[in-house]
Amino acid sequence: MYSKPPASNKPAITFGTPVEPVQVRLQKAMALHQSGQLAQAKTLYEGILATQPRNADALSLLAIVATQTRDYPLALETINKAIKINPANAGYYLNRGAAQKELRMLTEAVASFDKAIALKPDYAEAYSNRGIVQKELKQIDAAIASLDRAIALKPGHAEAYWNKSNALLISGDYERGWPLYEWRWKLNDPNFVPRNYTQPLWLGLESVQGKTVYLYGEQGLGDTLQLCRYAKLVKDLGARVVMEVPLPLKSLLQRIDGVDEWVLTGTPPPTFDYHCPLVSLPLALKTTLSTIPGQEPYLHSNELLRAQWSQHLGPRTVPRVGLVWSGNPVQLNDHNRSIPLERLLAYLPPGLEYVSLQKDPREADRATLSACATVRHLGDDFKNYDDTAAVCALMDVVVSVCTSVAHLSAGLGCTTWVLLAYNSDWRWLHDRTDSPWYPSAQLYRQATPGDWSEPMSRLQNDLVKLAGQFPGATPV
Repeated sequence: MYSKPPASNKPAITFGTPVEPVQVRLQKAMALHQSGQLAQAKTLYEGILATQPRNADALSLLAIVATQTRDYPLALETINKAIKINPANAGYYLNRGAAQKELRMLTEAVASFDKAIALKPDYAEAYSNRGIVQKELKQIDAAIASLDRAIALKPGHAEAYWNKSNALLISGDYERGWPLYEWRWKLNDPNFVPRNYTQPLWLGLESVQGKTVYLYGEQGLGDTLQLCRYAKLVKDLGARVVMEVPLPLKSLLQRIDGVDEWVLTGTPPPTFDYHCPLVSLPLALKTTLSTIPGQEPYLHSNELLRAQWSQHLGPRTVPRVGLVWSGNPVQLNDHNRSIPLERLLAYLPPGLEYVSLQKDPREADRATLSACATVRHLGDDFKNYDDTAAVCALMDVVVSVCTSVAHLSAGLGCTTWVLLAYNSDWRWLHDRTDSPWYPSAQLYRQATPGDWSEPMSRLQNDLVKLAGQFPGATPV
């Protein structure tokens, strides 16, 4: 998203020189920056600025470090100082747009990228980043045009191709979106590392009749929960299906259809003829909006665990609502999708029994839970997703942000209400309150970027209605 620091072509300098020229110190800082030693680079940039506060290059590079470490207010403050000193540097506007994007200043970010393009009309990165933000603003046609321009200027621009795929998928254009999604393998991203098997990747071109196909997840548990439904379709093509499963999902997924053999993640697979990551199966099987497979429920909870958790919960006297309010904090988009528990509690009406399904609550949320008498916390007692599935099945509705439990609950066929950021992930599409992937899901979207008040007010109203539907309910 941001402009990278230029690679230093100077020889290494030994620390401890009595007086080093600023340019030498800057080169040393950039070398540290390039090697990923962000804290050390930040210290050197700040040292340069202590003696030369108007050094625009040091300001710009410090802003990049701030963006990389998610200190977006500092990034914006610092890059604005650099722009005041040198307003003709296109890269500075690119970096400002990156910070503005993360601060949800989306319109301002587009303006920054526009300025970068005005200064440097062949700036592929500015077009690419503008397209990303336009997609977040739901300006899909404009986003695709920007990304196409980036690709024209820089053929092989993997990030532009991949972001174009996301724009197409979120608009429901699966026919064009799935092929471009394969560009993820060319990204310099640790989340997308192709497996170097000697056997060929299967993308639907070859017959798999009588062949063994090895399927595996690649991104998160939510992707595996959503896309494991495809195993049966591969099996129906005459293949023997071997599927890799992460330990937390092992006992749950062993009840899905279509898998002949399971392999635990981290152990060598058996002999196979073809392999395919789960996220590539919609391409291999030519999925369109009208042919999404796996009508619910394709996941199934454990009957014995349901009975045990039912006994643990005790008699049901009012409707039960399961709650999940945050995802994995290391996920780059987590600050957009997750909600502080204290804020969610303000929208939960009385007359319902609230059950926390949240695993590993954050420190602030755990403190809120400890002081809250209206939410019963079970998440810490879950050994794996089989426990979570059993409790989901005992809820009248599961309320979740965009995280793995939303896919679990909806895949089980449970009534699932999903709270979504303004620009949600491709799988939820744009401007829909339903999901073709999950018939039992209902979507509550932000109407304004970063503003949860409107979708949570709608959620509150629907919870009030749920409370009123229970036999013997009194008006809330």
